[in-house]
Amino acid sequence: MPLPRWVARFNLYVTNRLLGPLASRLPGIGVVIHVGRKTRRRYRTPVLIFRRGNRLIIALTYGPESQWVRNVLAQDDCELETEGRTVGLSHPHLFHDERREAMPSFVRFMLRLLNVSDFLEFTIAERAASQ
Repeated sequence: MPLPRWVARFNLYVTNRLLGPLASRLPGIGVVIHVGRKTRRRYRTPVLIFRRGNRLIIALTYGPESQWVRNVLAQDDCELETEGRTVGLSHPHLFHDERREAMPSFVRFMLRLLNVSDFLEFTIAERAASQ
């Protein structure tokens, strides 16, 4: 398990509420908008994002069992708010990489310290969902 679940709960109730409004405006950070599998509610989850051409990669710091990851995989798409705009993401692909090769060097080092080696990769939709 990369980070303890209590850290996730703390982030959900404290950190995300403070940083949430900024997350959709800053480069390298975004807000994944997804629909709950059971509740059908829309949820907003702040994440660190890494762009590789027309692909986008998110390091799963809380592991692939996180509810937002399960929602996105079940839905097969989501939206991402970043740098003041919304883009569509599709075809999520969950992968495990002990070497963290898709990440920049500094990030790779930090993820190694946190024992994070699971990632979610998306195709960025050609069209923007809204601006």
